[in-house]
Amino acid sequence: MPYVADTIAKLKRSSPAELEFYQAVEEVLTSLRPLLDKDQKYKKHNIIERIVEPERQIIFRVPWIDDKGHVQVNKGYRIEYNSAIGPYKGGLRFHPSVYSGIIKFLGFEQIFKNSLTGLAIGGGKGGSDFDPKGKSDNEIMRFCQSFMNELYRHIGPTTDVPAGDIGVGGREIGYMFGQYKRLTGNYDGVLTGKKLNWGGSLARTEATGYGAVYFAQNMLQARGDSLEGKTCVVSGAGNVAIYTIQKLYQLGAKPVTCSDSRGMIYDERGIDLALLKQLKEVEGASLEKYVEHHHDAVYTPVSAYPAGRNHVWSVPCQAAFPSATQNELSEADADVLLNNGCICISEGANMPSTPAAVEKFLKAGICYGPGKAANAGGVATSQLEMAQNASMQQWTFEEVDAKLQGIMHGIFTRASETAAEFGQPTNLVLGANIAGFRKVADAMIDQGVV
Repeated sequence: MPYVADTIAKLKRSSPAELEFYQAVEEVLTSLRPLLDKDQKYKKHNIIERIVEPERQIIFRVPWIDDKGHVQVNKGYRIEYNSAIGPYKGGLRFHPSVYSGIIKFLGFEQIFKNSLTGLAIGGGKGGSDFDPKGKSDNEIMRFCQSFMNELYRHIGPTTDVPAGDIGVGGREIGYMFGQYKRLTGNYDGVLTGKKLNWGGSLARTEATGYGAVYFAQNMLQARGDSLEGKTCVVSGAGNVAIYTIQKLYQLGAKPVTCSDSRGMIYDERGIDLALLKQLKEVEGASLEKYVEHHHDAVYTPVSAYPAGRNHVWSVPCQAAFPSATQNELSEADADVLLNNGCICISEGANMPSTPAAVEKFLKAGICYGPGKAANAGGVATSQLEMAQNASMQQWTFEEVDAKLQGIMHGIFTRASETAAEFGQPTNLVLGANIAGFRKVADAMIDQGVV
């Protein structure tokens, strides 16, 4: 379709060298073609060209002083992408890989993810190339305070509500919230992912991992199957992976892998969840230490992975949960998973499968839950935190978890019904993209050229 191709070509000229952003845009726009062919109003109102451009891009300097008294400088970002259906909502990522292309890809995906939840939240994303690893608490505090010295000008409980992401947990949210409060004099729900004793929500830490498992269960139940008794592989060892593993156990499955930036663990008997939490949440240690406690487990360093592949996906399984980072699952990995009998993929990370891998999964007709649908539990529960803050209440874990299950079921239903509407009932990539896009695009048309 020339309209889509022309839009992507124009975007590459106006936003050069942002490869992850191009990948995200092309995946979404390509799957929208059936809708754009069916309904010409989106072309008439030039929605495609408008929606791929952020409403606002904020880039700023973040100076801070390290423990040796030296001045350090990082770059900060906040992309306020689309507010057609609600205030901007999306996490902050602190990682050395962060640059404008990463933040724009994540913000673009966030528009449709947030739309799919059925909640009144728009899309945004932010972060910095600051690396919290190896930094002292005081260095992280000084960086977060400097970061908020600029960010506070652009956020608010009905304007833009950031949350955490890679490198940003309760500690970092706390430092930023404290500085926001100091600068504005306001105690309001301007950040989510807060700790429980000052406005956080129960089940927020667990939400993304739990949600990915609930989405997988919905996909399987639609085909008369379930997770019970299935061997599962999980990548990552952060919040998403840990609570994916926890929920898999609760539903009767057996997760046998996890991984970090240095390597992976394969434990045929099932990952020791208590040990994993101790290593990662308490000690901040490498997974290499896992085998000191379980001698029959196998640790494989990244240096020993097959060329061009992630060794996690070499382990035979019935269900896989990519929960680490973007493009961690290649076409070659997809071939290995399918050849080993995998029938279900539910993405806990953002865009973890390459386009070629996604094509393999769709062609095979297995249950495939794309990240914007399967990992939306985190942002959905952030909105539940906003609702609790606004009403000055705190719901029980069971209340939040029940709402999360309902939201994930709703996302699956909207994606699957939309896929069926366009004649591809098993293609949840198409279903999720069209369902998420249509709601936002219709709101943009209603609100005029703004």
